[in-house]
Amino acid sequence: MNSIDVRDLTKVHGGKRAVDGLTFSVRPGKVTGFLGPNGSGKSTTLRLLLGLDRPTRGTATIAGTPYAALDDPLRRVGAHLDPQSAHGSRTARNHLLSLAVSNRLPARRVDEVLSRTGLASVARRRVRTFSLGMRQRLGIAAALLGDPAVVVLDEPANGLDPEGIIWIRELMRHLAGEGRTVLVSSHLMTETAGFADHLIVLGGGRLLADAPLGELLAGGAPRTRVRTDHPARLAELLAAAGHRMVRAQEDGWTVEGVEAARVGALAADGGVALLSLADEQPSLEEAYLALTADSAEYTALADPRQEA
Repeated sequence: MNSIDVRDLTKVHGGKRAVDGLTFSVRPGKVTGFLGPNGSGKSTTLRLLLGLDRPTRGTATIAGTPYAALDDPLRRVGAHLDPQSAHGSRTARNHLLSLAVSNRLPARRVDEVLSRTGLASVARRRVRTFSLGMRQRLGIAAALLGDPAVVVLDEPANGLDPEGIIWIRELMRHLAGEGRTVLVSSHLMTETAGFADHLIVLGGGRLLADAPLGELLAGGAPRTRVRTDHPARLAELLAAAGHRMVRAQEDGWTVEGVEAARVGALAADGGVALLSLADEQPSLEEAYLALTADSAEYTALADPRQEA
């Protein structure tokens, strides 16, 4: 099985544990999102996985083998970590062709991945003329060049326009649908919720969560969205039961920490008609912030002018 397996992975830099005893697995057939605040250890973990750094302790393997020991690694693992890695004086096609030749891949694969990433029309332009989004596409083309069973992408949506974001989302889901192992590091919560099946969340170099997306979202406190023509009366009923109703940003009201069935029962007992009532699932951003609240390297202070 072409899984990624990390076991007790630890990396110490200058006395600080950048990665601290990480253990997790990434399985084929799904897109796994890799999340964490700045300084959480995501980049270090990816570097250790791809043999760009050595662990202080533990292992990171692909199909049971360290990356450095893989035969034909480009055919086994496709990785994109840095959109600026391609030489600016080369054309996009020549950049990919040099990778193909050095890895004994047929030249036709260059044209195939250029087409798949939408770069066929600019294949003979020099990389230095590319926008960040075009460089991202080129890096992804390089990652797909060897038709690998394992794909590792670091912030692939950075610099992409809306069409490009839709494209990368569909590409990742398609790759997973083909049975590949797909690990994607991202800081874009909305986008991650749109493509990830499973999430691994780091904080302070440690594992905070390793769960399916739905399970992580369902683990938050219940919340109810309600609309009524009698909000003052409903607020009184909820307050008497120990609940607080607050105005929602979009429409209606929200009640934290209580399910819709309970709100509905209180409204019915008090004779308050409701226009709508629904359980509301926390967003990925809310779940992520709750998990990483104690692990953020940089936290902004509240504006004193906004304090009461």
